[in-house]
Amino acid sequence: MTTPPEPEESRSDPGLSAIMGERRRLINLAYRLLGSLTEAEDAVQETYARWYAMSGPRREAVRSPGAWLTTVAGRICLDLLGSARVRRENYVGEWIPEPLPDRSEWIGGRPGGAAADPADRVTLDESVGMAFLVVLDAMTPAERVAFVLHDVFGYPFAEVAGIVGRTPAACRKLASSARRRIRGSRGAATPPDRRAGVVGDFKRAWEAKDIDALIGLLDPGATAVGDGGGLATAALEPVVGAEPIARKLVDLVGQAPDAVILERRVNGQPGLVIRLDGTTAAVLAFDVAGGRVTRIWAVRNPEKLRPWTAD
Repeated sequence: MTTPPEPEESRSDPGLSAIMGERRRLINLAYRLLGSLTEAEDAVQETYARWYAMSGPRREAVRSPGAWLTTVAGRICLDLLGSARVRRENYVGEWIPEPLPDRSEWIGGRPGGAAADPADRVTLDESVGMAFLVVLDAMTPAERVAFVLHDVFGYPFAEVAGIVGRTPAACRKLASSARRRIRGSRGAATPPDRRAGVVGDFKRAWEAKDIDALIGLLDPGATAVGDGGGLATAALEPVVGAEPIARKLVDLVGQAPDAVILERRVNGQPGLVIRLDGTTAAVLAFDVAGGRVTRIWAVRNPEKLRPWTAD
């Protein structure tokens, strides 16, 4: 989505410039809440539309425009999360959060100075790791909003309550429940260099079609999930087990001998990108524990790969 130019008056009004300066923070918040860059950008656009729909005197009466924008964006995201659950009942296959590239690794050859893509505004840290986003997606909308606002962005529960529409005590319980889900999903931490090493070894074994090496790099109970959204070929159900995953991956490479596998950071973590005929065909995110790959998320839905493809 193309971001519209700032209102002409904002170029000379420092107050309006500050309002537009909130966009990066709002996109960071909305992406973590929704797991979709497209929906996050739409939510932020709607937030600004509501701001500018107010009369000048009403806007001037807002004591903290940043807080107002956050409240509105949070409520919009809360509504979208509720409707998303209904929409996903008709989604073809598994749904995976939209993967984000590292701004320093230009997949499609975009110039390093280009910063118009909303993906460039998302800060890549632990709270956007694919494993983290997948757990967030399993939460109730209220849990997710309360947890992200308080634990990730540091908003007090009194303010969270005004967004979620619950009491501060209820929001505290929601965040606590979400915290337990996060802790329960985490295995032993893997150092970044070790994680990158495992993913690199995985790439080389995959390129070599070495099934035994792939099996050795996969946890026996590993799970691979694909997301084609009905627009690209992907397994409709998760593939479980080291050997079935290894054989599936080797079959895929055999079907596309001209595919190029690149090591790239996906949501701030080591991952792989599959390029075919100059186009990004898939983005793979990994979870690594004990020196082995425990989970693979393969996004093939072209609508979720736009930040990875040259315009």
